[in-house]
Amino acid sequence: MAKKPYEERTDLEKIQSQWHKLSGLHTREEWSAAIVRAATAAEIAANYAIRIEFRARSEFDAAFVDSLLRWANGLAGKLDRLLMPLSAGDKHKHAQMKQLCTIAAIINKKRNAIAHQGEFCNEQEAIDVIAKTNDFITSLVRIYKEDFVLKERPA
Repeated sequence: MAKKPYEERTDLEKIQSQWHKLSGLHTREEWSAAIVRAATAAEIAANYAIRIEFRARSEFDAAFVDSLLRWANGLAGKLDRLLMPLSAGDKHKHAQMKQLCTIAAIINKKRNAIAHQGEFCNEQEAIDVIAKTNDFITSLVRIYKEDFVLKERPA
């Protein structure tokens, strides 16, 4: 059976694809690339949450929501400009989003240092950021899909 083309995958399938890809990068000791891939998976998790929020409270079409995702520009923008305001009416969810913003800031800082300053990372940095990213993705997605599990690539 052929793989589903990436652009046809759901956000959850894309998160899983990114996670499998980063496992391979980590195995090949490509620490910095693995961190960037993890951050990409985190941003896709934010996309998933934003899409769910808009589906639940609006009749905006997918193209408009996608334009908002591009406008928000990055993990921090998606949290600050979309998810925080969208969760403001729900104290529990808003508190969860605030906690996730703290984790996202750590992920984003390291990702940006790699992508924009050419920083190289070591194994421990990769392990730490990937663990934080796993927590971020799992916590965020479980707000909307309680049984979500980020699967590790089979060895």
